[in-house]
Amino acid sequence: MTGDRPPFPWKEVMGVAFGLLRLSPGAFWAMTPREFNATLEALGLSGGSSPGRDGLARMMRMFPDKVEKANGG
Repeated sequence: MTGDRPPFPWKEVMGVAFGLLRLSPGAFWAMTPREFNATLEALGLSGGSSPGRDGLARMMRMFPDKVEKANGG
């Protein structure tokens, strides 16, 4: 966690994607945040607009992917 920001709610997002929307993992991970939000909006489930390019870049800085290094090269 960075500063006072809460962690990204992956459990809830994946719960909606897999449980409610019944997306396959491949379909979910291939979606952009804008596409996922459009899907939620079509069902009346969106809480706001999807991020633009600057917003996405900011989220990527806030919630970076963790890269694990393999042992022994």
